[in-house]
Amino acid sequence: MKQLISHSSEETERIAEQFAKKLRPGDVVAYEGGLGAGKTAFTRGLAQGLGIREEVSSPTFALVNEYRGEHTLYHFDMYRVETYDDLYSTGFFDYLDGEGILAIEWSENIYGALPEGTITVSIRTIGENDREITIEGDDRF
Repeated sequence: MKQLISHSSEETERIAEQFAKKLRPGDVVAYEGGLGAGKTAFTRGLAQGLGIREEVSSPTFALVNEYRGEHTLYHFDMYRVETYDDLYSTGFFDYLDGEGILAIEWSENIYGALPEGTITVSIRTIGENDREITIEGDDRF
């Protein structure tokens, strides 16, 4: 387990950029954290670390955004997923068999469907701009 403190959105992105350099195809990163905690900022940093240069935004309505770089990053938002049928309709299970890296916002909504070896990134607000970032689930971090 690794704990870090970020004092800004930009610092959260830099932390995630370094984290991304240790990821491998097939990794699943599950975010935990409330609304506005910094999950999308963390994903922007992941994308930068994976050599992705396009703009990263929350896939709230699309459910999944795909970004191509050194590795493909699939960015899921499971906020509106309430049932197994909802999850199935996102195509989530097909993505698990691919060679991309999955980043999942609101992962607590699909906790039972996350594969073994999922890396958890918890982002907790501890001040107006301050966040405690905890990474666990893999010895690489």
